[in-house]
Amino acid sequence: MTEGTQFYYNLTNGSVEEGHQSPGTELMGPYATREEAARALQTAAQRNQSWDEENAEWEGYGTEGSGSDGSR
Repeated sequence: MTEGTQFYYNLTNGSVEEGHQSPGTELMGPYATREEAARALQTAAQRNQSWDEENAEWEGYGTEGSGSDGSR
C-alpha cells in the first residue's frame, strides 16, 4: 500500500474501494488496508455489542445490586 491510500467498504454493493469513489453515504471508512475495509461490518457489529454492554452497565449504575458481586 502506498502512503496515503485509503480503502472504503461500499454498503450498497459490498465491495471494497480503493480511494473515495462512491458517495460518502454509501461508504464505511476510511481504513488503512483492504482487509480492514472488508471486515467493516464485522468490526462495526463487535463495537456495537461492546457499546451495548457498556450502556447496560451504566444504566444499572448506582442501583442496588449493581456491583459485580451484588454489593455496592
